[in-house]
Amino acid sequence: VQLQASGGGLVQAGGSLRLSCAVSGRTFRSYAMGWFRQAPGKEREFVATISWSGDRTYYAEFAKGRFTISRGNAKTTVYLQMNSLKPEDTAVYYCAAGTIVPYSTIPDEYDYWGQGTLVTVSS
Repeated sequence: VQLQASGGGLVQAGGSLRLSCAVSGRTFRSYAMGWFRQAPGKEREFVATISWSGDRTYYAEFAKGRFTISRGNAKTTVYLQMNSLKPEDTAVYYCAAGTIVPYSTIPDEYDYWGQGTLVTVSS
């Protein structure tokens, strides 16, 4: 299974970005998906997660009300819509896939990881 994250970039505070993560390979398996991020000098932290069916989601406290995770109809793409971005959202964002039911906030429970996409929010 391969994950390809994209959509990062430079945005001003208050702006929006939409990250995408395309899953290829053994996509017939039912994978829950998650987004994590890692800022310079900090540990990787959970952002949002979504179940295989897409009907259950869970967010980190800082993401609630600003970020939305969703899945494409074919279940092979997951998105992270980020609004009202703040400078403290600056990080490399990683998508992850795992045979988890229904989802997880724990990095070690995910089986596959994308390469990360850099999000930089300027003040």
